[in-house]
Amino acid sequence: MKKASISSIISTALLCFVFWLLITGELAALIKGEPSVQVLAAGAVVSILVACFSARFFIHERAFYLLNPKRFFTLLFYAVIIFPIELIKANLDVAFRALNPKLPIKPGIVKVPVDLKSEYAQSMLANSITLTPGTITVDMAEEDGQLNYYIHWIDVKSQEPKEAGDAIKGTLENWVRRIWE
Repeated sequence: MKKASISSIISTALLCFVFWLLITGELAALIKGEPSVQVLAAGAVVSILVACFSARFFIHERAFYLLNPKRFFTLLFYAVIIFPIELIKANLDVAFRALNPKLPIKPGIVKVPVDLKSEYAQSMLANSITLTPGTITVDMAEEDGQLNYYIHWIDVKSQEPKEAGDAIKGTLENWVRRIWE
């Protein structure tokens, strides 16, 4: 098991504290200039304790990587624009299939090649694919130096890995690469 570095503890504590602010509603109070000192202090203590115990599981390398403004705003753009567009398209496709029983459904598992090196990027892409209706990332396997995802797809249009990958991943892989690599 990896030992947590100081930078990973600090970045995990900061992330936990931001979530604390969002969950408790203190962010709005902080912006208005009316924060509760007790809530902020409790959040700081809890965030530091959680970070001390969980940082080694959460952040392995490059703890402050997303503090680069270009990467941070790319992540924000991905989360607010790119992923929701893909999500809406997938939701509409599944909704049309559910409402119109004549639309074809050909479920199956397809092998999709992925060209991402970072574990964070690989996880983000796998989760993005799983979160879009009609697809679930079942497994990730490296074969002959090539990372492949095995994805359950509601309507297999092609068993050819490259074609299936283009249809399933769309632009997601390129955006995830911009964020993490």
